[in-house]
Amino acid sequence: MSDGSISRRTLLQGVGVGATLASVATMAGAEPAAKSAARRPSPDAALALLKRGNADFLAGKPIAIDPNGRRRLQIAKGQEPFAVLVSCSDSRVPPEVLFGRGLGELFIVRNAGNTVDTAAMGSIEYAVAELKVPLVVVMGHERCGAVAAALSVVEKNAVYPGSIGRMVEPIVPAVLQARAAGGDWLDASVRGNVMRTVARLRTASEPLLLDPLKAGKLKIVGAYYDLDDGRVTFFD
Repeated sequence: MSDGSISRRTLLQGVGVGATLASVATMAGAEPAAKSAARRPSPDAALALLKRGNADFLAGKPIAIDPNGRRRLQIAKGQEPFAVLVSCSDSRVPPEVLFGRGLGELFIVRNAGNTVDTAAMGSIEYAVAELKVPLVVVMGHERCGAVAAALSVVEKNAVYPGSIGRMVEPIVPAVLQARAAGGDWLDASVRGNVMRTVARLRTASEPLLLDPLKAGKLKIVGAYYDLDDGRVTFFD
């Protein structure tokens, strides 16, 4: 945001968004945030759940589905996700399936190239500040089309119509860095794009992320999904 813009922190405090959301949740029958947050896993435990879920996915274990709708009715009163997934919109990369999770367990922010714009940042901050989510995972994937488009911009000076060009602009710095390093340019760009986003979230100017990070209540990590073997590896 520009220097003349109102910060998200000021906006949240000034208009009492947090209090308003809590009031709405209470009226809807949801538990108080403090009580529901007490049941959240630690950041490391949340990460372990994702790792175990991907292991189950690789083993071909089906996702447990409540046939009676009890889980659906339970979370209708209020959501309690244990992780935020910043993921690519690619149809081959469905987070709940890859991690073997069910209804209400993941708070997902998806767009082509798994970048973080204002809307994505606000969504992440909401999940951490209001829902007390202990883990944020930024996940790129093999042969990402958005990253390949950014690579074409750098390598071939490609121009894309509509908003596509503006969409891939944030990925270009990762491509430039990968080109300088050599090797598999596309794969390195995918990983570099993830690491740049992780670094940005870890050094965000707003205390909504910084405070829980410093307190050990939040972990932000990168991940890479291999389309060929189905494995998710975590890094950074």
